[in-house]
Amino acid sequence: MLQCIFLLSDSGEVMLEKQLTGHRVDRSICAWFWEQAISQGDSFKLQPVIASPTHYLFQVVREGITFLACTQVEMPPLMAIEFLCRVADVLSDYLGGLNEDVIKDNFIIVYELLDEMIDNGFPLTTEPNILREMIAQPSIVSKVLSVVTGNSSNVSETLPGATASCVPWRTPDPKYANNEVYVDLVEEMDATINRDGVLVKCEIYGEVQVNSHLSGLPDLTLSFANPSILDDVRFHPCVRFRPWESNQILSFVPPDGQFKLMSYRVKKLKSTPIYVKPQLTSGGGTCRIDVLVGIRNDPGKTIDSITVQFQLPHCILSADMTSNHGTVNILANKTCLWSIERIPKDKAPSMSGTLVLETGLERLHVFPTFQVAFRIMGVALSGLQIDKLDLKNLPNRPYKGFRALTRAGEFEVRS
Repeated sequence: MLQCIFLLSDSGEVMLEKQLTGHRVDRSICAWFWEQAISQGDSFKLQPVIASPTHYLFQVVREGITFLACTQVEMPPLMAIEFLCRVADVLSDYLGGLNEDVIKDNFIIVYELLDEMIDNGFPLTTEPNILREMIAQPSIVSKVLSVVTGNSSNVSETLPGATASCVPWRTPDPKYANNEVYVDLVEEMDATINRDGVLVKCEIYGEVQVNSHLSGLPDLTLSFANPSILDDVRFHPCVRFRPWESNQILSFVPPDGQFKLMSYRVKKLKSTPIYVKPQLTSGGGTCRIDVLVGIRNDPGKTIDSITVQFQLPHCILSADMTSNHGTVNILANKTCLWSIERIPKDKAPSMSGTLVLETGLERLHVFPTFQVAFRIMGVALSGLQIDKLDLKNLPNRPYKGFRALTRAGEFEVRS
């Protein structure tokens, strides 16, 4: 049972406090937490469960916002972490993102959502589709009406019918003229390449996202051609666990609208679709930099929206960068951004330039790390393939659509 939830900014300020039980948790626990975070650094921020002198703390960090929950009684830690992740997902969906200004501009919405999502310290209604029926999403019209009428509440007076259903994540008896269901494989590749060009880490985090517009109470079965490659799978509550455990088949009654059916991880990939080869030569008060980008393994689809960026060291006085393809910009915060729309087939894009060091420095001692971003439409680099999608309990044959997208996550190349 959770006793309190705090939302902290990236500077440690308590932006929001929600007491969940009769036992009030003092804000001093947040000061203790932030002191530990500053003293221990990143290693502390990676700990989801922390034991303080008086409480057990659970933390989830999203977009610089720390979701901190407290309890003094024993409870399953995974349930607490999962609930905080769901709170972060719902707030991001409602508010269109997460940052300090957005949270402060929508205090009422956040409090109303927390009131519906948790009851006396226990998770209650966490399905986004049901919450949308209970609490209206913020809009300009709703803000104007609240000023005119003086009613700032966004909560509906009618309880959604699905809250009393055996399938609480689905709107009761929806009806559509055209039944449609779309399945998207969305993947992010995280990779680290050391200064010798050796691939240190390469793995993919993926999600199966579904957009369902089906009448009645359909029963869906989704199977993959190669489910054995999946690790760390995580399911939406609608998924029946036993068919997956026995045959790696997803059997479920879908929510109405968009939702994340499952997430997964594919570990220890041996290659990346593109290569970035930086070369730095320093001496005589200057540094020569050359960066080459190309396709290593043809994914079968066009790679677009490639960007390479790196932070210029503080000892750099000026930089003159050019490229044979794309555009190079040096931003005010000394970030060099190279944008390549698509890699041409006849030549590999390259960027080169000269960095001038501060007076008295002969050579560069701190070498930058290159952050790479790319996007590939129509292919899942993990190799995951959807075998078939079967639908039951529908009055007519629905339309089924499938797509795939892979983009770079934390993709860095060290020089």
